[in-house]
Amino acid sequence: MTLRYVVRAVTDAADMRALEDVQVAAWGYADREVLPGTMFRISAASGGVVVGAYPEGSGTPFGLAYGFPALRDGQAWHHSHLLAVHPDWRGSGAAVALKLEQARLARAQGLTRMTWTFDPLVARNARLNLGKLGARAVSYHPAWYDLPAPTSGPAVPADRLMIEWDLNAPHAEQPAPTPDGEPLLTALPDGTPGPFTPRPGAPRTLAEVPTAADTLPGPLRLAWRLALREALGTALRDGYVVTGLARRGDRAWYVLEPGHGSGLY
Repeated sequence: MTLRYVVRAVTDAADMRALEDVQVAAWGYADREVLPGTMFRISAASGGVVVGAYPEGSGTPFGLAYGFPALRDGQAWHHSHLLAVHPDWRGSGAAVALKLEQARLARAQGLTRMTWTFDPLVARNARLNLGKLGARAVSYHPAWYDLPAPTSGPAVPADRLMIEWDLNAPHAEQPAPTPDGEPLLTALPDGTPGPFTPRPGAPRTLAEVPTAADTLPGPLRLAWRLALREALGTALRDGYVVTGLARRGDRAWYVLEPGHGSGLY
């Protein structure tokens, strides 16, 4: 069955309050982690963009995208802080639709670039950002957020990849590339990450990533976090960008090619 929905800018204060529940449904946030409707309200009145996704004929949102204008060293762009979709609507295309509407509204403000972060351990988000939207990951940021200590198991730092998206580039979804290139990081037969192997000057390199990291036991998830931090962080500092997520069977690899970002991050 095709799920039908509409995506639109959110301007009403009551509608913004309803977006709090979307965050809880999407990520299981505790109250103190939820961005409140009051913040959406003042941000939208000050140049921010708030977009909601709604089932056709319903006023109850299931998705949201939120961002705001950013400024540094005389350069202005749009930074996207939140993208959330209720689990029941994942795979519906709503995440892409939300980002495209957010991009349209940012372009209407005269902005030509959008940035955001994502967890490099979450392969499904990599496919959305790199393949479906055609953005690029340009820098690696260890422990970008300070998360509460876990009640059990080792703490896994909240590392993030920084995405840059050229809003003037034509949008066209790219198929997942094949895993062809020099391996920087490869899973061992027991599922643990192998050693990082630098490939200076290679035209195309690969760093494997688990396809379901959220199901891994804490120590293994931490091992992959640190392995990807070394492999991706080193390659990005050495003048590469992440251009895609390659797939073969139940395995996935980040594809890195020579390039550079705007220098915003």
